[in-house]
Amino acid sequence: MINKLSILVIALAMLTATVEPAVAANLFSDHNVSIGAKGGMSLSRINFQSSVPQKMIGGAVIGATVRYIEENHFGLIAELNFEQRGWNEDFEPMKGYTFKRQFSYIQIPLLTHIYFGSERARFFFNAGPELGVMIGEKTTSNFDYEHAGDIEEFQDNYRKIEQYTLPVKRKFDYGISAGLGMEVSFSSKHALNLEGRFYYGLSDVFSNHKTDPFSGSSSMSIMVTLGYNIRIK
Repeated sequence: MINKLSILVIALAMLTATVEPAVAANLFSDHNVSIGAKGGMSLSRINFQSSVPQKMIGGAVIGATVRYIEENHFGLIAELNFEQRGWNEDFEPMKGYTFKRQFSYIQIPLLTHIYFGSERARFFFNAGPELGVMIGEKTTSNFDYEHAGDIEEFQDNYRKIEQYTLPVKRKFDYGISAGLGMEVSFSSKHALNLEGRFYYGLSDVFSNHKTDPFSGSSSMSIMVTLGYNIRIK
């Protein structure tokens, strides 16, 4: 069975396999380099094993990009982003309770960039590995979540409550990103792009030993961003 680390290794190997032809192609074709900034929002959740009823939680995404493009519809992207992830607990059929736990990450995606279309408008596909480091967390609740076991309604509904106070075990995160988007150029140097991207985490946020409440707690998020690029070469 392929484990999570194997999936990341495969993704890195695929990226490396595409980088080498790109370097060779650079000897025979024109290329361009652009820098940019982007911002938008994310919808995320935590893939708990065993399951925790939840809805996606909204968060902010902002970042900077460096993009290297070959003229033969291929390029590479490196980014430095800030993203908020976490989960919004679903209390149905219980009423009136809210609990949100949100984590802030610095991300470094390294992506293969494939594009097609005209100089004025083009569609693109980005995919590759992503590394991240948690730099903060925030919990919002309208009940005393540190003593949730004392709430009779929680006992009657047999809800799991350990996730409310579990300490973060792994601040380092890694996973796979893939996105689709469109870019519109206003001149030879300036362009706007809109992208929807999916991230699947391969590292668990909380401890996952046999004696722990959850055997898995990886992140999953959907990001929608608007970006602005300036060609510098």
